Amino acid sequence: MPQAFESFDLSYTQNRELSWLKFNSRVLEEAADPSVPLMERLRFISIFTSNLDEFFMVRVGSLFDLNVMVPNNIDNKSGDTPIEQLKKIFSAVRPLIKYRDTIYRDVCYELEKHGIKNVSVSELAGKDKEYVHTYYKDRIRPLISPQIIDPNHPFPHLKNKELYAAAVLEDGEKKMLGIVGVPEQVPPILTLPGQSGRYVRTEDIIFNDIKKIFKIYSIAEKCVISVTRNADISYDDDKFDEDYVDFRTHMAKLLRQRERLSPVRLEMQGDAPQLRKTLEKKLKLSPEQTYICSCPLNLKYVYSLKNIDNSLYYQPHTPVFPEYLAESVPMWEQITQRDILLFYPYHSMQPFLKLLKESAADPNVVSIQITIYRLARNSAVVKHLCAAAENGKAVTVIVELRARFDEKNNIEWAQELEQSGCNVIYGVEDYKCHSKICLITKQEKNGHISYITQIGTGNYNENTAALYTDFSLFTADRAIAGDAVDFFHNMLIGDLNGKYKKLLVAPSSMKSSLIELIDDEIDKGGDGHIILKVNSITERDLIDKLAEASQHGVKVELIVRGICCIVPGIPEKTENISVISIVGRFLEHSRVYCFGDGESRKIYISSADIMTRNQTRRVEIACPVESREIHGWLSEYLDILLKDNVKARFLLPSGDYINIEPADSAPLSAQQYFMEHMPEFKPTIIHRSHIVRLFSKIFGRRK
Repeated sequence: MPQAFESFDLSYTQNRELSWLKFNSRVLEEAADPSVPLMERLRFISIFTSNLDEFFMVRVGSLFDLNVMVPNNIDNKSGDTPIEQLKKIFSAVRPLIKYRDTIYRDVCYELEKHGIKNVSVSELAGKDKEYVHTYYKDRIRPLISPQIIDPNHPFPHLKNKELYAAAVLEDGEKKMLGIVGVPEQVPPILTLPGQSGRYVRTEDIIFNDIKKIFKIYSIAEKCVISVTRNADISYDDDKFDEDYVDFRTHMAKLLRQRERLSPVRLEMQGDAPQLRKTLEKKLKLSPEQTYICSCPLNLKYVYSLKNIDNSLYYQPHTPVFPEYLAESVPMWEQITQRDILLFYPYHSMQPFLKLLKESAADPNVVSIQITIYRLARNSAVVKHLCAAAENGKAVTVIVELRARFDEKNNIEWAQELEQSGCNVIYGVEDYKCHSKICLITKQEKNGHISYITQIGTGNYNENTAALYTDFSLFTADRAIAGDAVDFFHNMLIGDLNGKYKKLLVAPSSMKSSLIELIDDEIDKGGDGHIILKVNSITERDLIDKLAEASQHGVKVELIVRGICCIVPGIPEKTENISVISIVGRFLEHSRVYCFGDGESRKIYISSADIMTRNQTRRVEIACPVESREIHGWLSEYLDILLKDNVKARFLLPSGDYINIEPADSAPLSAQQYFMEHMPEFKPTIIHRSHIVRLFSKIFGRRK
């Protein structure tokens, strides 16, 4: 039974949504950091904006739904109702928008010194003006559909996050609204002739011409607008209606519905009081849900800026094929000799792709089983799985169609896999399959069955493997393979309560196992030690258990990139807990659970965060690390993260983050360290002789 609200101690917890907003503020800090190259700073502003868009679509949208269904529901970390949370969110977002706009202005000012300029259409003259006019006449004007809104013309449906030029129109005493959408078919920017860094935005071209578009009216006010809609679709609504064929068909139907869900936010580039009031009324939004910005409302275009000075970007980083692996030797042979750990994005994903490709062609491989959550657009993983099926292997793929905002992509991949002969299933009803596991089975010439199991912390996505920090573990351990066999059998029959010897699997055993592991450290008192590296911590029972550990003297070190609902440093509650957040060039995505010290230390890598959804509403896996070499290396890896004093921020009892200033030690950025020292790991920053020995064991030679 759920715990009664009155029994929760709120003195050491904070609201998850407000905690997330503080994380996104950390992204803006990267945009404001003068040591970050200018174009990368612009990209961080774009990332902040995209993050905030998704936050409103999903988290704010779900709170609106909750307020309708259960208005008195109490958040067990803050004690707030849904409407109280929404009010705090709207208030907290406003200064972030102002901060974002200021940083954008400053970055644009600096970029102009390098010839990179977002030119306003109103500033154009001469050949530039004629060039843009011709482009508008030939490429844009034929695609626009201006509308007026009056008693004879109903208010149009404004698509989620699309851009529109809107105006208050006057015809004598009569006032009305005019709206024209920015065509999706037109590129977001137009590069001006000459220097490649000068460009105009498509919405600015349309905005500048709005007087001519609505030529029979006077323009009282005008601005560019965008509406954010609730994207938190229910996967179960009308599931068994008369049109329901299968889950894939149902998902395609739901995706069409997403575009028509209720508005949750209005953004306006520039203030227009009359227009704002009219739009709020038409969209049924409160003034608190409207945000006035000076920054463009969609910044994804910054990734399409080309032929710009390379010094304005990070130095190129190419993931490497690990030196401790031989490209000429089959992966199966190398993995059976010892466990292998890949560390993305410093290592390439190629060894995993090589294993799949070799397995697809190996006549002795009889089956491949894998879980899929997110894939690259041009997925080599799918290519090799299809080849394996076409070569007669039994290929089973558990495709999660409910991976938010990747649903359409996954539906298409599921169709392609099925057409190649793969057995495709969609997981278990009501539980997303978020685990990352691949099991390859081979029948040896002597008749024996052997296995390779791969378990990861991140997706089988070649694109994100070059941008996210993740681990990929390969092992020939038969006990882990036995658990993997049981896992796939259980998923195929919908059994979420399977028993496993080594793997921790949610929702059946992961949470209870983590509580037992924490209890083991509590039994040690002041000698206990816990390190958790995750993306988020929100799960109330595990938060309370970590607080209990702190109260028994256990040293608890948390490396939490994003949401952290546990507040450290509260006297007699969480005073033995410390929390750092690392935001840098790469997205810290790996999850590592560490309990104890020395030879008895237990380490797991996992797909799961310490969140309620991961522990109770998703299928997740945590795998023990049993290779002593990898175990030792991961201990050193965590130590390096905890010593980061450049990109890490320290969470205060107030819930705010502060810089960790280098004291007597030299500046250390963990991500920079691994870029410079992969794969040789020379200890030029951390002066420990034994780190060379540990790293050389795992990465320098075979057992």
